[in-house]
Amino acid sequence: MRLVYWFLTAALALILIVFAVSNREEVSLSFWPFELEKPWPLYLVVLLALVVGFLLGEFVAWVNGRRWRREARARGRRIEALERELAATQSRLAAAAPPPPVPLSPRN
Repeated sequence: MRLVYWFLTAALALILIVFAVSNREEVSLSFWPFELEKPWPLYLVVLLALVVGFLLGEFVAWVNGRRWRREARARGRRIEALERELAATQSRLAAAAPPPPVPLSPRN
């Protein structure tokens, strides 16, 4: 499994390097409310857009998963409470139970 991980990582790194070398032209980016215009390498613009999109998507997924995380925590607390209750009940039953009967030896 580790070999597959390193193979995929190396392949992705190679693809990114080839992409960066192939797209070194500069593009001019301007930000509307500001009078700022700066040339950036095309590969950097594309890769930054991908990273920002990925991070925003992960943030949205994390926010949408809060209900499930809250429910899992509540269930975990309920399981712990039930396990404590079970242990207490078992200890009370063990203390109150009469000793097991002694088996009689068969008469010959």
